[in-house]
Amino acid sequence: MYEKIAAPNVGSRITFENGEPIVPDHPIVPFIRGDGTGIDIWPAAQRVFDAAVRQAYGDQRQIAWFKVYAGDEACEVYGTYQYLPEDTLNAIREYGVAIKGPLTTPIGGGIRSLNVALRQIHDLYACVRPCTYYAGTPSPHKSPEKLDVIVYRENTEDIYLGIEWRQGSEGGDRLIKLLNEDLIPATPEHGKKRIPLDSGIGIKPISKTGSQRLVRRAIKHALRLPKAKQMVTLVHKGNIMKYTEGAFRDWGYELVTTEFRADCVTERESWILGNKERNPDLSVEDNARQIEPGYDALTAEKRADICKEVQAVLDAIWATHGNGQWKEKIMVNDRIADSIFQQIQTRPDEYSILATMNLNGDYLSDAAAAIVGGLGMGPGANIGDNCAIFEATHGTAPKHAGLDRINPGSVILSGVMMLEFMGWQEAADLIKQGIGAAISHREVTYDLARLMEPPVDPPLKCSEFAEAIVKHFGGK
Repeated sequence: MYEKIAAPNVGSRITFENGEPIVPDHPIVPFIRGDGTGIDIWPAAQRVFDAAVRQAYGDQRQIAWFKVYAGDEACEVYGTYQYLPEDTLNAIREYGVAIKGPLTTPIGGGIRSLNVALRQIHDLYACVRPCTYYAGTPSPHKSPEKLDVIVYRENTEDIYLGIEWRQGSEGGDRLIKLLNEDLIPATPEHGKKRIPLDSGIGIKPISKTGSQRLVRRAIKHALRLPKAKQMVTLVHKGNIMKYTEGAFRDWGYELVTTEFRADCVTERESWILGNKERNPDLSVEDNARQIEPGYDALTAEKRADICKEVQAVLDAIWATHGNGQWKEKIMVNDRIADSIFQQIQTRPDEYSILATMNLNGDYLSDAAAAIVGGLGMGPGANIGDNCAIFEATHGTAPKHAGLDRINPGSVILSGVMMLEFMGWQEAADLIKQGIGAAISHREVTYDLARLMEPPVDPPLKCSEFAEAIVKHFGGK
């Protein structure tokens, strides 16, 4: 089956049913060490994972690690430009769940990004990035502990799909000509807009299928959270891009009010229900007036539409969601993308799960990670219906490679996500407690040590930080 690798002799594969993993007690898990500092952080991370599983389950459970190759290390084994060999793709496909360190961006070879390629090849449509603060972690934010969000970023569409044409290329020029001379004039709402002839062109596809499967997974995650955190926010720029980002929002709400009708309430529905609860004699028009700013200045037709919306909500869900029942449901709202960047800083505790498209999610997840301590403490996962890959979110930092000094926190916390995904919560909790206690005891690597007050000197090595985490399992 494989050209240059061999699976462990013991262990079983993780399978999937209805998008959820079925995990044996001795799963085989492929791992990609990673380029650059991967040589340091992977051994440290594996030490923590194995110790947590051993302490939590004894001999009952154990991970059989399966080394596979990608990035520069793959080229050393498989040959020049073989950054992502078929062996690796087949192993991940076969065993279902994998974890990886940072990978370099290839020079030549036709692959723009190994991370993007892995996501697209395996249809890992949900990039999941939790941003949680560990007490004592240096942060530029005044109250980083208030931020506790999970970003669900669509992985396979938007401009990251990579369909674009260079300025001056034959394909680009033909597309500009088609748009300027045919499609734009045939669409009245575009008026007299024209694309400059010296433009590069990119395509931004947002599909109903892609949008709804992401929002579906975000809602299912929200169902597992404590009641106070059961909220999903659809993040978009639909006020400008109405048929792509605006459609993402609309398709999200459609899913919420059909497939998850019994479990969810939209923010706007909660206003309508709340108004009726506070004043049972409230007329439909007065309810509409309260939920729509400037109602009385609207045209008669628009006022009628809002009244119709109010009546439809009351008719459809008053029996199941009224009289305060909606307060026990998952709250689903939406926010404009630029607004949410401000609000995760000024009102961070008002948000829980943020579901968005690819480019928005790229910016948003890194911004949120910065608030809680940076990418060195930022885990990530890429999840599909038949496969999942957990990964460090930072770069390869080659100048630090082999020095045993880089922070392994990102890949370790990604392993926590993996253990939680597998249902091994007890092992995941040990690691989270160990990381929290190590940081609070100021036992940290140089990136955190130099920012603490007073600075920690000397800082721990990468391998020593792993040992500190193990020592502090259980929050000791």
